[in-house]
Amino acid sequence: MKKTLTALAILALLPAGAALADDDDCSVPRSQWQPREAAMQVAQKNGWTVRKFEIDDGCYEMEGRDAAGREIEVKLDPATLQVVEMDYEDDDDDRGGAPNPTPAGTAQPPQNGLFGNGAPPKVQVN
Repeated sequence: MKKTLTALAILALLPAGAALADDDDCSVPRSQWQPREAAMQVAQKNGWTVRKFEIDDGCYEMEGRDAAGREIEVKLDPATLQVVEMDYEDDDDDRGGAPNPTPAGTAQPPQNGLFGNGAPPKVQVN
């Protein structure tokens, strides 16, 4: 009976170990990796500005900004240089709210009666 329970316990734990494995990890032998310079060329073609370059979980990992200026983190397969994962860092921004893509002073106020001719608002307390 103890052997049966032990065997069942081991069989029950096997799928859990497979589920914990990270699918984003790159598992390419180092002899098949393309040079770092090739990965940097991929970044340049995509308009990315790379601030940090490292190897993480067997992948090339870059942190920086995309062509639109958003903070990004990109994992590349070191053999194919295909994007394995791409995260936009400003999704977790502590400032809250969406970034303002319009420079100050370039947008017109809405025509809803709240914004007048530029004079300071008049306040009336009842």
